[in-house]
Amino acid sequence: MSKAKKKLPSLAVVGATGAVGTVMLDILSTRKNVYGEIRLIASKRSAGRQLKCRNELLTVVELTPEAFDGIDIAMFDVPDEISEKWAPIAAKRGAVVVDNSGAFRMDPKVPLVVPEVNPKDAKKRPKGIISNPNCTTLSMIVAMGALNKTHGLKELVVASYQAASGAGQSGIDTLQEQVRDVAGKFVGNTSGDSRKYIKDFGPFPAPLALNVIPWAGSLKEEGYSSEEMKVRNESRKILGMPRLKVSATCVRVPVVTTHSLAVHATFKKTITRKAAQKVLAKAAGVKLLDNPEKKEFPTPADVVGTDPTWVGRVRQSLDDSKSLDLFLCGDNLRKGAALNTAQIAELVAKELTK
Repeated sequence: MSKAKKKLPSLAVVGATGAVGTVMLDILSTRKNVYGEIRLIASKRSAGRQLKCRNELLTVVELTPEAFDGIDIAMFDVPDEISEKWAPIAAKRGAVVVDNSGAFRMDPKVPLVVPEVNPKDAKKRPKGIISNPNCTTLSMIVAMGALNKTHGLKELVVASYQAASGAGQSGIDTLQEQVRDVAGKFVGNTSGDSRKYIKDFGPFPAPLALNVIPWAGSLKEEGYSSEEMKVRNESRKILGMPRLKVSATCVRVPVVTTHSLAVHATFKKTITRKAAQKVLAKAAGVKLLDNPEKKEFPTPADVVGTDPTWVGRVRQSLDDSKSLDLFLCGDNLRKGAALNTAQIAELVAKELTK
């Protein structure tokens, strides 16, 4: 007699109407289905809206404790303060929470998971919560994790070029409005001339259109920004290397979606360009595009809307045979947020249906 088929776990998407939530519904509709019921949860203002997922029209329900009744896995795509309040409530009502905010990332009792790098950590969840890393960290850590396994990472020096969407929908709206403000204008020739036309900086400290801003996040100690500290602290936690040397400079650039990073990585043993390319070409979740002879390398304009971490410009350092220079791009709304959250939830779903 054949075994009875196990019931598929139920899933809640909290923040279904937001920018990341919208991408999440698309991802759920295109990946292999591992869920039974999918319940969409959002604020009281959004309750009653109908959204399409898996070719079904689903009605959004209000975020309340009762909304989690009967839910096995709850994905949170909401601001920190919402997750901080509601994730423990969902966990208390029996759901395994996969949280995309920064509320629990550095909590020692909450695993910080990237399925291609540290999937086993997803099972170590004493609070019933699993955290999803920051989008900047995610744009490089899959590739760095692969190279760490083969060559032993010692140090990372990172410059990030972060898209406007990393600051949320207001970042996107602000950049597009600023582009309209300067379109057809003779700007970029004298100091501050763009400020004559751009009056609304939105979430940014300076005009972003036709500019780059060496700042992302809030002020932390010794002049570092919160984004820079996230890259350092999260890389260490994901890789299980609490003493890894990491230095980051985060720069906001006039790109709508897709973060880029220039990385100088130092390893425990010699790493050639060919050896690095071989590792990256085989690594799960990584796409190698490295043909400088033909001017083929990843750019945000080509990477946006795709799932992998794209890697190019791979070079052995001219001054150190144990160091590597490379350029990476990753869609900060997909792998940088929604996709990684979905992949973590799939790990939990597999565990629950064993």
